[in-house]
Amino acid sequence: MGVLVDMQTVRKILCVDRREIHYLRTTLESYDGMAVVRTIDPSEARIEIMISPGCEWLVSELLASMEKNEGIVLRIPENFSGNRA
Repeated sequence: MGVLVDMQTVRKILCVDRREIHYLRTTLESYDGMAVVRTIDPSEARIEIMISPGCEWLVSELLASMEKNEGIVLRIPENFSGNRA
């Protein structure tokens, strides 16, 4: 019997350095069908990452690698209660 996978898009809200938005978007979206990035508040450099079902681990690993190896700082926005699934 196969593994049951939640087939809902996962949405993560993060703040980044405004100069990193384009790089994050092009990197994540270069993996066809894995994730889509949109800017939801340009003044605060707040982005939303919409992750395809089954790709959560890959996006998490990629973001962790970008933080560790490239110095990109990802943070949860202030006054934000949590990311939604």
